[in-house]
Amino acid sequence: MRALIIVDIQHDFLPGGALAVPRGNEIVPLVNRIQQDFDVVVATQDWHPAGHKSFASAHPGRNPFESIDLEGLEQTLWPDHCVQDTAGAQLSDALDTRRVEAIFRKGTELSIDSYSGFFDNGKRKNTGLAGYLRDKGVTDVAVCGLAADYCVYFTAMDALQLGFGTSIVADAVRPIDEAGYIAKQATFLEHGGRLLDASA
Repeated sequence: MRALIIVDIQHDFLPGGALAVPRGNEIVPLVNRIQQDFDVVVATQDWHPAGHKSFASAHPGRNPFESIDLEGLEQTLWPDHCVQDTAGAQLSDALDTRRVEAIFRKGTELSIDSYSGFFDNGKRKNTGLAGYLRDKGVTDVAVCGLAADYCVYFTAMDALQLGFGTSIVADAVRPIDEAGYIAKQATFLEHGGRLLDASA
């Protein structure tokens, strides 16, 4: 059984959003098309409480994209984004969700961020995604969505560590920082990950 994990295709990560990923909107038609190629389709959703500690606004004198220590973990500070029950936190209206069986919310704990769809950044709690996929008999996953160098990458790396055969859909992701993503992609491949060309 093969699963497609659609990561964080939410209004705040699309052009005009609070933390827009450059050209993030370009992947949505492809993500819609490839869903039919998988047995199971799930999605993740960044879902932060207001005042989340990963927001620069929660740290007076700090600016977005600075790095701090947050409860023992290195934390990039972000603009406020994907705040629970706001329009920016909703999945994109352009995303076809008819085949999405389940949505796994992350970043819900006030004091720790969650890039991966499987765990928070300290691996203190899991989202239930791994158990859901295993209960479905899934052995292989493909990851697509936003942003390639953060939530897609960490979701894919955790999938590998959890024993799933793991691919990143190369043409259905977009990064915040292109150079940073190239380095992370190399790490992913070194650990046994694969790149999938969905347009082939």
